[in-house]
Amino acid sequence: MFGIIRPCPHRLSPALHADWVAHLCGLCLTLRDHHGQLARTATNYDGLVISALVEAQRADTGARRLAGPCPLRGMRRAAVAGGEGSALAASVSLVLASAKVRDHAEDGDGALRHRSLASLARSAAGRWSRQGGATAALVGLDPTPLAEAVAIQSSREAAVGLGDSVLSVTEPTETATAAAFAHTAVLAGNPGDAETLSEVGRFFGRVAHLLDAVEDRDADLASGAWNPLTATGTSLPEARRLCDDAVRGVRLALHEVTFRRPGLVHALLVHELEHAVTRTFGHRSPPPSPGGPHQPNQPQWSAHGPHHPAAALPGSELPPQDADRHDGPPAPPPHDRFDVADGDGGGCWVPKFSVPPRARNALVGCLLVPYQCCTCQYCCRDPWPGPWSGRPHTACCEYCECCSCCECGSCG
Repeated sequence: MFGIIRPCPHRLSPALHADWVAHLCGLCLTLRDHHGQLARTATNYDGLVISALVEAQRADTGARRLAGPCPLRGMRRAAVAGGEGSALAASVSLVLASAKVRDHAEDGDGALRHRSLASLARSAAGRWSRQGGATAALVGLDPTPLAEAVAIQSSREAAVGLGDSVLSVTEPTETATAAAFAHTAVLAGNPGDAETLSEVGRFFGRVAHLLDAVEDRDADLASGAWNPLTATGTSLPEARRLCDDAVRGVRLALHEVTFRRPGLVHALLVHELEHAVTRTFGHRSPPPSPGGPHQPNQPQWSAHGPHHPAAALPGSELPPQDADRHDGPPAPPPHDRFDVADGDGGGCWVPKFSVPPRARNALVGCLLVPYQCCTCQYCCRDPWPGPWSGRPHTACCEYCECCSCCECGSCG
C-alpha cells in the first residue's frame, strides 16, 4: 500500500480509527471484486479519502458489509465500507497505481531497467488505467480527466525545463483528483458543494505529487532519473512553501462544505495531511553547498541513498547550515543508520535483511508486497526491507508523536 495519508491509530479516536479501517478494507475488497486479486496491490491510503468524503456528506454511514477474517485485522471479521463511495475510491486508486508503475518503468527503476520488464509494467499500467476509467463510469464519473491525466503526464514532464514552474508538472494530477473529489458531492446528493470539493481535490493532488517528488529526490539524483524538483530547479524550501499553501487551501475550503459526519475527513485532510508534509520534509536535507568541508564529488548519504553535491541544479540549495554539521566523515549508509545486521528477520518477518542490500527481480518483489502487507510489516516491523530494493524503510508509526510503541497491526 502507498499514499501520503498514513494515520497512526494513536492520533485517531477509536471510533475514527474504526471508520478509517472500514474504508481501507472496503477499498481493498472492492478492488478484488471488480478487478481480481492482483488489483488489491493498488490499495491506496489516499484513495480511501474519496470513500470517506462520500460517507461524510451523508446522514448515515452508507453501505456496510461484513468482511471475512484478515491478518491486518488480527483475523477478525469487520463491517467495511462499500457502495458507490468505495467504487469511486477504487477507480482513483487504480489510476494512481497505474501512474506510479508507469513512472517507475519510465525511470528504469530496479528490475524495470530491463526493456522486457519495463514493457510489461507499462502494459499493466495501461490496463489499470483503463479499468479505473471503467469503474469511474459505473458511478457516473466521466473517466476522461482520469485517463488524460495519465496520458499527458509523460509529455508534460518532457516539456518542462530549468526555471519552469513545478506546478505545470503537477497540474494533470491536480485535475484528476479535483474531478474525483467533486464527484463525491454528486454521489452524496450534495451537488452544490462540488465546486468547493474540486478545489480541495486540486490542492490535495498538488501536495501528493510534490511529496512524492521530495521522497524520490535523493534516489533520483543518485540514479540520474527524472524528478520534477531537479528538472525545474525547484528548491526544497520552495516545494515546502507550495505544500504548506496547499494544505492551508484544503483547510479553508473544507470549512465551506456541508458535512453530516465531518470527523474522519477533518482528521485526514487537515491534521494528517499537515503531518505528512512535516514528516516528509523533516527527513530531507539538501546537498552540502559547494566549497564546504566535503569534497565536491564525494557522495553523501541521505535517507534514500547517496547523491553527489555536484549534481545539484543551480538554485536548488537550502540556506547554509552550521559549519560543524558537516565536520567529520560522511554519514553512514542507510543500513548502518537503521542498525540492521545481515540476516536480521525470521519467523513472520521475511525476507531477512542482507547487508549490503540485495535487489530482487520484479516478480519476486510483486509477490512480497501482499505478503508484507498481510503480515503487518509496513506498520509493525521497524525497519522493514523494501520488496524490490531490499533496503530498510521506517515503519509508518515511527513518527507517531503520541506513543512509544506500535499497536497498528494486532499481529501479536
